[in-house]
Amino acid sequence: MASDRITVRVPDQLAEDLQRFVVMSGKAESTVIREALTQYLEAHGQLPSCYELLVKSKVLGSMQGLPPDLSSNQSHMDGFGRE
Repeated sequence: MASDRITVRVPDQLAEDLQRFVVMSGKAESTVIREALTQYLEAHGQLPSCYELLVKSKVLGSMQGLPPDLSSNQSHMDGFGRE
């Protein structure tokens, strides 16, 4: 299994609590941290996509008087960037 290495600084008390848990559980420190991170990410769900953020902020489609296919029709880009 390929893996990346990360370094995280934690307060002294959290490091002590982790060490105590590692000793009591018999698990490796990295295993405990991976399990905790996995649980945290599963509990907090996926981050919203850029599209979802735009819809939520009501920015998407907020311009008036522009073609409705401005972002998808290449003909609107003719001459863009040229003087």
